[in-house]
Amino acid sequence: MLKVQEIRELIKLIDESTINEFTYENEGTTVKMKKGEVVLRSENATQQQVKEVIPTPPIEEKNESNQPKAVENNQPKEKEIARSEENLKEITSPMVGTFYSASSPEAEPYVKVGSKVKKDSVVCIIEAMKLFNEIEAEVQGEIVEILVENGQLLEYGQPLFLVKPE
Repeated sequence: MLKVQEIRELIKLIDESTINEFTYENEGTTVKMKKGEVVLRSENATQQQVKEVIPTPPIEEKNESNQPKAVENNQPKEKEIARSEENLKEITSPMVGTFYSASSPEAEPYVKVGSKVKKDSVVCIIEAMKLFNEIEAEVQGEIVEILVENGQLLEYGQPLFLVKPE
Protein backbone atom coordinates (compact mmCIF):
# COMPACT_ATOMS: atom_id res chain seq x y z
CA MET A 1 0.00 0.00 0.00
CA LEU A 2 1.26 3.47 -0.82
CA LYS A 3 2.14 5.78 2.04
CA VAL A 4 0.36 9.12 2.37
CA GLN A 5 3.59 10.97 1.57
CA GLU A 6 4.03 8.97 -1.65
CA ILE A 7 0.45 9.72 -2.69
CA ARG A 8 1.01 13.43 -1.99
CA GLU A 9 4.16 13.38 -4.13
CA LEU A 10 2.26 11.66 -6.96
CA ILE A 11 -0.51 14.26 -6.72
CA LYS A 12 2.02 17.06 -6.91
CA LEU A 13 3.83 15.56 -9.89
CA ILE A 14 0.60 14.97 -11.81
CA ASP A 15 -0.72 18.43 -10.91
CA GLU A 16 2.45 20.10 -12.23
CA SER A 17 2.54 18.03 -15.41
CA THR A 18 0.45 18.13 -18.55
CA ILE A 19 -0.91 14.65 -17.81
CA ASN A 20 -4.71 14.69 -17.37
CA GLU A 21 -5.16 11.11 -16.15
CA PHE A 22 -2.88 8.65 -14.31
CA THR A 23 -3.36 5.06 -13.04
CA TYR A 24 -1.02 3.18 -10.70
CA GLU A 25 -1.56 -0.44 -9.60
CA ASN A 26 0.50 -2.31 -7.00
CA GLU A 27 -0.28 -5.26 -4.70
CA GLY A 28 -4.05 -5.03 -4.97
CA THR A 29 -4.15 -1.24 -4.66
CA THR A 30 -5.15 0.97 -7.54
CA VAL A 31 -4.61 4.72 -7.56
CA LYS A 32 -6.36 6.64 -10.33
CA MET A 33 -5.85 10.36 -10.70
CA LYS A 34 -7.56 12.83 -12.94
CA LYS A 35 -6.99 16.55 -12.94
CA GLY A 36 -9.43 17.87 -10.38
CA GLU A 37 -9.81 14.74 -8.21
CA VAL A 38 -7.90 11.82 -6.74
CA VAL A 39 -9.49 8.45 -6.06
CA LEU A 40 -7.75 5.78 -3.97
CA ARG A 41 -9.43 2.39 -4.16
CA SER A 42 -8.25 -0.61 -2.19
CA GLU A 43 -9.18 -3.98 -3.71
CA ASN A 44 -8.75 -5.86 -0.42
CA ALA A 45 -11.56 -7.64 1.47
CA THR A 46 -12.98 -4.33 2.67
CA GLN A 47 -13.85 -2.03 -0.19
CA GLN A 48 -12.78 1.53 0.63
CA GLN A 49 -12.89 4.72 -1.37
CA VAL A 50 -11.14 7.91 -0.43
CA LYS A 51 -11.57 11.08 -2.46
CA GLU A 52 -9.48 14.20 -2.10
CA VAL A 53 -10.55 17.11 -4.27
CA ILE A 54 -7.70 19.17 -5.63
CA PRO A 55 -8.80 22.71 -6.40
CA THR A 56 -8.63 23.49 -10.07
CA PRO A 57 -7.79 26.99 -11.30
CA PRO A 58 -10.83 29.24 -11.62
CA ILE A 59 -12.34 29.60 -15.06
CA GLU A 60 -11.45 32.97 -16.48
CA GLU A 61 -14.43 35.23 -16.99
CA LYS A 62 -14.66 37.30 -20.14
CA ASN A 63 -16.45 40.54 -20.84
CA GLU A 64 -18.66 41.39 -23.85
CA SER A 65 -15.65 41.92 -26.16
CA ASN A 66 -14.39 38.41 -25.27
CA GLN A 67 -11.42 39.85 -23.33
CA PRO A 68 -10.46 38.52 -19.89
CA LYS A 69 -11.93 40.58 -17.07
CA ALA A 70 -9.42 42.41 -14.91
CA VAL A 71 -9.50 41.15 -11.36
CA GLU A 72 -9.50 44.12 -9.03
CA ASN A 73 -7.95 43.78 -5.62
CA ASN A 74 -6.95 47.26 -4.55
CA GLN A 75 -6.41 46.30 -0.90
CA PRO A 76 -3.03 44.68 -0.23
CA LYS A 77 -2.95 41.96 2.39
CA GLU A 78 -2.28 43.18 5.92
CA LYS A 79 0.74 40.88 6.31
CA GLU A 80 2.30 42.20 3.11
CA ILE A 81 1.96 45.76 4.39
CA ALA A 82 3.55 44.82 7.74
CA ARG A 83 6.44 43.02 5.99
CA SER A 84 7.29 45.98 3.80
CA GLU A 85 7.01 48.53 6.64
CA GLU A 86 9.27 46.53 8.95
CA ASN A 87 11.77 45.62 6.19
CA LEU A 88 11.55 41.93 7.10
CA LYS A 89 13.47 39.27 5.19
CA GLU A 90 12.00 35.91 4.25
CA ILE A 91 13.78 32.59 4.59
CA THR A 92 12.36 30.52 1.75
CA SER A 93 12.38 26.84 0.92
CA PRO A 94 15.18 25.96 -1.52
CA MET A 95 13.37 22.76 -2.53
CA VAL A 96 10.14 20.81 -2.56
CA GLY A 97 9.82 18.61 0.52
CA THR A 98 8.49 18.25 4.06
CA PHE A 99 9.26 20.84 6.75
CA TYR A 100 10.58 19.75 10.14
CA SER A 101 11.29 22.29 12.88
CA ALA A 102 13.59 19.94 14.84
CA SER A 103 16.08 17.13 14.23
CA SER A 104 13.72 14.58 15.84
CA PRO A 105 10.19 14.57 17.30
CA GLU A 106 11.60 14.69 20.86
CA ALA A 107 14.13 17.47 20.17
CA GLU A 108 13.57 21.19 20.69
CA PRO A 109 12.89 23.22 17.51
CA TYR A 110 15.94 24.82 15.92
CA VAL A 111 14.33 28.26 16.20
CA LYS A 112 11.29 29.87 17.80
CA VAL A 113 9.77 33.33 17.46
CA GLY A 114 12.32 35.65 19.09
CA SER A 115 15.33 33.42 18.35
CA LYS A 116 18.46 35.20 17.14
CA VAL A 117 20.00 33.66 14.01
CA LYS A 118 23.26 34.11 12.15
CA LYS A 119 23.78 33.48 8.44
CA ASP A 120 25.03 29.94 9.10
CA SER A 121 22.41 29.05 11.77
CA VAL A 122 20.33 25.95 10.97
CA VAL A 123 16.65 26.95 11.15
CA CYS A 124 14.92 23.74 10.04
CA ILE A 125 15.21 20.47 8.12
CA ILE A 126 13.51 19.76 4.80
CA GLU A 127 13.09 16.13 3.86
CA ALA A 128 13.11 15.45 0.15
CA MET A 129 13.24 11.94 -1.30
CA LYS A 130 14.30 10.38 2.03
CA LEU A 131 17.18 12.87 2.42
CA PHE A 132 17.18 15.32 5.32
CA ASN A 133 18.58 18.72 4.35
CA GLU A 134 19.58 21.27 6.99
CA ILE A 135 18.45 24.76 5.97
CA GLU A 136 20.54 27.74 7.05
CA ALA A 137 19.14 31.22 7.73
CA GLU A 138 21.43 33.03 5.23
CA VAL A 139 20.46 36.25 7.04
CA GLN A 140 21.39 37.57 10.46
CA GLY A 141 18.60 38.78 12.72
CA GLU A 142 15.63 37.77 14.85
CA ILE A 143 12.87 35.32 13.88
CA VAL A 144 9.59 37.28 14.06
CA GLU A 145 7.23 34.76 12.48
CA ILE A 146 7.18 31.07 11.55
CA LEU A 147 5.02 30.69 8.43
CA VAL A 148 4.73 26.88 8.21
CA GLU A 149 3.72 23.99 10.45
CA ASN A 150 5.83 20.99 11.40
CA GLY A 151 5.29 18.19 8.85
CA GLN A 152 3.86 20.54 6.22
CA LEU A 153 4.59 19.92 2.54
CA LEU A 154 6.57 22.73 0.95
CA GLU A 155 6.84 24.20 -2.50
CA TYR A 156 10.07 25.56 -3.97
CA GLY A 157 10.48 29.17 -2.88
CA GLN A 158 7.73 29.02 -0.25
CA PRO A 159 8.36 31.43 2.65
CA LEU A 160 9.26 29.59 5.88
CA PHE A 161 10.28 32.33 8.34
CA LEU A 162 10.22 36.11 8.61
CA VAL A 163 13.42 37.61 10.01
CA LYS A 164 14.02 41.13 11.25
CA PRO A 165 17.58 41.78 10.02
CA GLU A 166 20.23 43.27 12.32
